[in-house]
Amino acid sequence: MASHAHLDDDDEFGGDFPGSHSTRHSGNKRSFGDLEDDEDDIFGSKKQGNSKVEETAPGVATGMILSLRESLQNCKDALATCQMELEAAKSEIQKWHSAFRNEPFIPAGTTPEPKLVLNYLQTLKSSEEALKEQLEKAKKKEAAFIVTFAKREQEIAELKSAVRDLKVQLKPPSMQARRLLLDPAIHEEFTRLKNLVEEKDKKVKELQENIAAVSFTPQSKMGKMLMAKCRTLQEENEEIGTQAEEGKMHELGMKLALQKTQNAELRSQFEALYKQMEGLTNDAERSNETVYILQEKLEEKDNEIKRLKLELQQKTLMEEENKTDIAIDTSKVKEEMVTDETRNSEQVD
Repeated sequence: MASHAHLDDDDEFGGDFPGSHSTRHSGNKRSFGDLEDDEDDIFGSKKQGNSKVEETAPGVATGMILSLRESLQNCKDALATCQMELEAAKSEIQKWHSAFRNEPFIPAGTTPEPKLVLNYLQTLKSSEEALKEQLEKAKKKEAAFIVTFAKREQEIAELKSAVRDLKVQLKPPSMQARRLLLDPAIHEEFTRLKNLVEEKDKKVKELQENIAAVSFTPQSKMGKMLMAKCRTLQEENEEIGTQAEEGKMHELGMKLALQKTQNAELRSQFEALYKQMEGLTNDAERSNETVYILQEKLEEKDNEIKRLKLELQQKTLMEEENKTDIAIDTSKVKEEMVTDETRNSEQVD
C-alpha cells in the first residue's frame, strides 16, 4: 500500500509499528504496562503528527492564496498607476502644446513641434551664451581700461609733480636773472641761442608744410585737391544716375530684382514647409511607435493577469486534492494502527 510505504519512508509517527517492520521486533515479550505505555505514546505521537499536518497544510495554502492575491492586487495597482501616468503624460503634452501654440516663433495655423521648440530653445541658449561671453569680454576690457586709466592718471600726476619741481629748479630768482643778463658774454650767448631757436622753428614749419603738401590727408593740399575732384565726380555720377533712373532700363532692372527676391522668398518658404512636413511625419511615426509599444505592454499585462488567475485556480484545485489525500491517509493510518493493536493483543494473549 502507498500509505505504508509513505509512513515507512518518512517515519513521521515514531516508526514503531509492530506489523509493518518485522526486523524491528525482538523475540522478547513485553508486559501489559509497557504495552499500555507504548500505546499511549503511539496515540499521542500520532495525534501530535496529525495535528501538525492539519495545522501546517491549511496555513501554507492560505499563505499562498494571500500572497497570490497580494501579487494580483499589486499587478492591478501597477496597471492603474501606468494608466494614470499615461493620462498625466498626455495632459502634460497637451499643456506644452497649448503653451507653445501662441509663441511668435511658431507659424500661425500650425501645431507646435518639438523640433521647432528645441531649435528655438537652442538658439536662445546660444544667443544667451554669446551675450554672456560678450558681457564677460566687455567687463574684462572695462577692467583693463580702468587699470590703464588709473596708471595714466598716476603717470600724469607724477609728471606734473616732476614739471613743478623742474620749474622750481629752473626758475632762478629775479635778482640773479638780472645779474646774468647784465653779463655781456651771457647776453651774447642768450641772443645767439634765441636766433638759432627761431631759425629751427622756421625750418620745422617749412618741413611740416612740405609734409602736408606731399601726404594725402584731408588737411593737406593734395588731399584737398583730390577731395574736390572726388566731389565733382560724385556729383556727375549722381546726375548720370538720375538720368538712368528715368529710363526704361532702370524700371526693367527693378522689376527683375523684385522678381528674383520674390522667387527667393517663395523658395525659402517652400523649403521651410518641406522641412516642417518632414518633422510632422517623423513625429507621427514616433507617436505611432509609442502607442504600439504601450498596446504591447497592456497586452503583456493582461496575459500576466490571466496566467496568474490560472495559476490561482490550479493551486486551489491542488490544495483541495491535497486536503482530500491527507484525510484519506489519516483514516488509513488509523485503521492500520487499530489492526496492529489487535494483532499485538492477540499475540500477547
